[in-house]
Amino acid sequence: MSYNATEARQELLDAIGDAADRLGDAIGKLGDAYEHLDDATADTLEEQLFKPIQTAYGVARRTHGGFAERFGLPTRTFAVGEPGHTHKTVKDLVSAAVDQVSHADALLTELQDSMRPVEVGDAELRAGLAQVRTALSDVRGRATKLLSLLGR
Repeated sequence: MSYNATEARQELLDAIGDAADRLGDAIGKLGDAYEHLDDATADTLEEQLFKPIQTAYGVARRTHGGFAERFGLPTRTFAVGEPGHTHKTVKDLVSAAVDQVSHADALLTELQDSMRPVEVGDAELRAGLAQVRTALSDVRGRATKLLSLLGR
């Protein structure tokens, strides 16, 4: 079975979609955590975690849609993870969100390392992937700092 450009593009599209789904789930988890925090800590969570992840999510969606449109591939609908009014602790929620971000970043790292974005010759795709990864670059460190402030 031969591997053609259309299959390669679809695999790229699927991986970007999977990463975006993970980011959407992280946003929902942070929404749950936000509801359990005092105003000052909630503002910190929003500024340090929610905004960069939301930015990455938006760029991932635009990158996905633009790439699909340029190559006549099917697009998909993305849903931001809705807060679930869970009984988990803030620490558990933030940690789960960071895990989702780490998985999304790993998917995108694998894509970039594979050279498939270069092989399909799409500069906009490569730029979008780089923007997403830049937005996510210090989420784990920021989350660790935020969690260290809880309970003080």
